Amino acid sequence: MTKFEEELSSLPVSKSTNYTEYWNKAQLLTVFKDWQPQQTLPVVPECVAEFIESYKDRRTIYGVFDKISKNRKTYPKLYEWVFEDENSQATFALAFITRKYQVENPQLFYIDLPKVFGLSDSTSDSTFVSKAESGIISEFTKGKDYALKLTEQEIKSIDERYWQFAVPVEEEK
Repeated sequence: MTKFEEELSSLPVSKSTNYTEYWNKAQLLTVFKDWQPQQTLPVVPECVAEFIESYKDRRTIYGVFDKISKNRKTYPKLYEWVFEDENSQATFALAFITRKYQVENPQLFYIDLPKVFGLSDSTSDSTFVSKAESGIISEFTKGKDYALKLTEQEIKSIDERYWQFAVPVEEEK
């Protein structure tokens, strides 16, 4: 007997006035025979997690969708992600209602510059950015060991043109 069946069999059988149909334990077992609890938590961006935390005790799911929709200029990233597609809305709703979710790790990139006179020597085909301050690149390195790992937004904030030299960081295992 599965845990679901055990829990179900311990429930008292009663008729509810809220439902037009009466479901007995056997019918529920038939409906939920293939049911498995969700193994993974919904994954949401950091802006979604921050919003959920700030409004978790004050809104219904309808109220939250309405607030996001009416305040799209206040929450542009949140609005874009939530209303991107139906899956995002379902993920948001599940995360908001259950208060159980995982914050996604943003994809990180190196800035891998091609061979440039003065930045590269003959033994290296690549030069990586190793230091950037206030939107200005100030140091370079030959290998990935000392290279900066930046998000797409951080790279574009230095200069949009560096995005073409972005190389994804492989996840360490």
